[in-house]
Amino acid sequence: MSASARDIVARPLTAAAFVPFGAVIDTDAVAPRPMNAGMARRFHDLAEIEVVGEGARVVIGLVEAQPYPVPLRLSLVERHPLGAQAFLPLTAAPFLVVVAPDENGWPGPPQAFITAPRQGVCYARNTWHGVLTPYGQKQDFVVVDRGGPGVNLEEYTFAEPWTVHLPALD
Repeated sequence: MSASARDIVARPLTAAAFVPFGAVIDTDAVAPRPMNAGMARRFHDLAEIEVVGEGARVVIGLVEAQPYPVPLRLSLVERHPLGAQAFLPLTAAPFLVVVAPDENGWPGPPQAFITAPRQGVCYARNTWHGVLTPYGQKQDFVVVDRGGPGVNLEEYTFAEPWTVHLPALD
C-alpha cells in the first residue's frame, strides 16, 4: 500500500479513544446484574441516548447491512443534531467505525476504528460519522436513535474521498 495524505488506517476501538465522539458499548465495561431469578444477566446503562426537541422520543430499529469492500473509499459523513445514535451488532463480527471531529460546523479529518467482537457504538449528538460499515460479511444491528419532528440528519460529501485501510495482519 502506498500511503497518501488521505489514507487512514483503522485502529482498535477503545473507550478512551472514542470519548470525543460518543461511547463504546461493551459488556466488558460493566458488571452484569442478575435477573429472572438468576437465569439471565443484564448489562445495564451501557450508553445514553440523548434526544432534544418537542415531541422527541427514543426509537429502536433493526438494520440489515451489506458488507463494504475494504479498503473503504469514504466520501460521505453524516451527523444527527437532535439526538444520539447507537448501533449494537447482533453477531460477533467486527465492523468499521469512522468519525470526524467538528471543525467550525464542518467535518475535520476522519479517524477510523475497528470494533472488537460484540462491541457497539453510541455516536454522541451532532457527531460527524461514516455510514454503518460492516466488512467481510452481512451483519444485522439494533439501532437506537431519535424519532419525532425536526430535521435530524445532515450529510457532508468530501470534495476528495478518503481511503480507510484495515491494519496489516501479522
